[in-house]
Amino acid sequence: MRFFLVVIFFCIQIQAQDYYVYVAAESDDTVSLIKFNETETKEVDRFEVGYLPTEIEGPHGITVDPNGKFWYLSLAHGNPFGKLIKYSTKNNKPIDQTTLGLFPASMQISSVTGLLYCVNFNLHGDMKPSSVSVVDPETMTEIKRIKIGTMPHGSRLSYDGLKQYSVSMMSSELYEIDAISLKVSRKLSLDNKMSMDASMNKKMKMDESMKKKMKMNEMSHSKVKPTWVIPHPSKNIAYVAGNGSNEIIEVDLKNWKITNRISTGKGPYNVEISPDGKFLVATLKSEGTTAIWDLKNDFKSKIIKNTTSVTHGIAISSDSKYAFVSVEGIGGEPGVVDVISLKKLEKISSVNIGKQAGGIAFWKIEN
Repeated sequence: MRFFLVVIFFCIQIQAQDYYVYVAAESDDTVSLIKFNETETKEVDRFEVGYLPTEIEGPHGITVDPNGKFWYLSLAHGNPFGKLIKYSTKNNKPIDQTTLGLFPASMQISSVTGLLYCVNFNLHGDMKPSSVSVVDPETMTEIKRIKIGTMPHGSRLSYDGLKQYSVSMMSSELYEIDAISLKVSRKLSLDNKMSMDASMNKKMKMDESMKKKMKMNEMSHSKVKPTWVIPHPSKNIAYVAGNGSNEIIEVDLKNWKITNRISTGKGPYNVEISPDGKFLVATLKSEGTTAIWDLKNDFKSKIIKNTTSVTHGIAISSDSKYAFVSVEGIGGEPGVVDVISLKKLEKISSVNIGKQAGGIAFWKIEN
């Protein structure tokens, strides 16, 4: 009997896989490499990032390129502008860098164009429209800066790599950029209130200064405050986190209109969809929880309590088995990465990292 138990245990160990993710600690200027072996989560390495030893430079957004050879990090708190740093996954050493806009945040690389698209959140600048920086990651050259809405934060590419989507927090808009032409192709207001059109302008007989003042007021007081967008992997749908309105907004990308508003807990922040299209995962930042919806089962939902407070980012494994969630913590608390099984719909492991865990990216599965 003991022999058979040993054999079974040995077979389970052989079948287990290792999952690797990168996660940034914004208040420590560090990035951690995390390994999860389907049972235990470990911090394999922690390395310092940034160039100013007396300043907190705030590593914020992080992404791994499609071939897995490099990872990229946005340093948000630049002087005055932020930076994009390129690292090798082989040794986690910096290779090159370039300057972007004010407070560069989330980013991704298109598998079609090979270009990196990074939003400039402009947290410390004036309340005005900001931009998406388009970078050639081979030469680390910013080739274009595309004007979009006010305080853009969450951004993701369509799964075919041909469209880049971002949401502007204070102007409450969803933007679509054509990844080939590098131009804004469409934008959509995410507010419930009716936008001011040309006929209203004429009827109200507003002068240009009044209309500009009204528009700036709307941008500064959006109730939705969208913070993230994720396109579905196989359908013409995108989901937006309405951080201020406590909802997930479903957008029909073909007809470019809002089709559903799903009430959530307080402060949805990041949203991701499993590659198999089954689960929508959202961090509820103000509650310290993670919400999961079954997209193939009438939006049946599950709320999972995280290890500590201020839930932040999500990275889902390429096999759709696990969600890795970064949790900031409060004050001097360490940040945490929680591992959630998408089969069991429960937290199964966690590990401490540096303070204010934020940007997180899945790297690879290793047998």
